[in-house]
Amino acid sequence: MNDVILVDLESEDPRWARALPVLRELRPHLTEELFTQVMREAGPQGLRFTAVFAGERCVAIAGWRIVANTSAIRKLYIDDLSTAAADRSRGYGRMLMDELRERAVAAGCRSLELDSGVQRFDAHRFYLRERMSITAHHFDLEL
Repeated sequence: MNDVILVDLESEDPRWARALPVLRELRPHLTEELFTQVMREAGPQGLRFTAVFAGERCVAIAGWRIVANTSAIRKLYIDDLSTAAADRSRGYGRMLMDELRERAVAAGCRSLELDSGVQRFDAHRFYLRERMSITAHHFDLEL
């Protein structure tokens, strides 16, 4: 992993051309237009993205934010965590999780949390290996 780096991606970063396809492996509905809309509405202190690049290739990406609420008081919430299918099981997801854990501690968060689709068994195994616990059920009402 000599040429592997972690990068915080701003909305206008040209590396999004290589990072968005990795994010779309998790979120196939996410067009460039929808992504632009989300980033505009999230604002500069809202949703942030950290990516892993191996050379010029984006191999993994995480979308995350710091949230204050009554249940956790302050938490780092991971909205998206995606590793390119061809690059899974090479430590890139763990690299992102370690970085986000450090950022959560530095920001005074009490927890690091995420939701994962019920069908994503490989992801669940990964999160459990990362010492995360299943602590809630997530309910959704499509509108």
